Amino acid sequence: MSTGLDLISLIASRQNLDDYQKKHWSGSFAEYLDILKHDPSVTRTAYQRLYDMIISKGTEEIIVNKEKLIRYKFFEDPDNGGEDAIYGLERTMISLVNVLKSAAHGYGTERRVLLLHGPVGSSKSTIARLLKKGLERYSRAEEGRLFTFGWRDFGPDGEEIYTDCPMHEEPLHLIPHEDRGEITRVLNSESAARTYEVAIEGDLCPFCRQMFNERMERYGGDWSRVVEDVRVRRLGLSEQDRVGIGTFQPKDEKNQDATELTGDINYRKM
Repeated sequence: MSTGLDLISLIASRQNLDDYQKKHWSGSFAEYLDILKHDPSVTRTAYQRLYDMIISKGTEEIIVNKEKLIRYKFFEDPDNGGEDAIYGLERTMISLVNVLKSAAHGYGTERRVLLLHGPVGSSKSTIARLLKKGLERYSRAEEGRLFTFGWRDFGPDGEEIYTDCPMHEEPLHLIPHEDRGEITRVLNSESAARTYEVAIEGDLCPFCRQMFNERMERYGGDWSRVVEDVRVRRLGLSEQDRVGIGTFQPKDEKNQDATELTGDINYRKM
């Protein structure tokens, strides 16, 4: 008869500690730049990740009514035993992937909202579910990894305390605007294995901008000392934890609450 210790040992023997440490990596901003130089894909946009995730599962050519079409194997749900596999919508899937491809290469569609419209039972929810589950798995794989950062501070007893960026944003946002052009030029010239150009777009969120400005003042404008207070960590997307993927239930336009999308803001902390 198995004891509690035997069961604990059984679970422990099935764990992959190396894999866990890879998925929960953390390091300095300088170490993140070293990762970026070897693997610039970690800075991809959401559209680029979506498109690469779909393409990574492969394609095949099929004949439908004497017409050659491309079938994307991702929509066969290979990672889940075909539980949410979609068949018979090849033209729709081609149109969807073409939109993602266009957005991935910056042709303008990345600024649009994608609306899946169709009758009941036409796989709208299944497509969304496939993409969400796929992104969660892809973010935990080496080819789909991405990173965010947090700020170091000290507690009353001198222990280090880290506060994560609430928006889980790209660490390259820490680079000042006036230096971004030169940094991206160097990164793009040094990296041979890249599909997309490294680009730094966007600004720090209000919380991180305040933390950044406080440290710039504390260190007399020395940016290199500011980033010493930054800890970069690997980010895993999760619908359940509301990290990178969010869902909400639409309601009647007269009583729906915007905080379901934006979160409840505590104005006293402004």
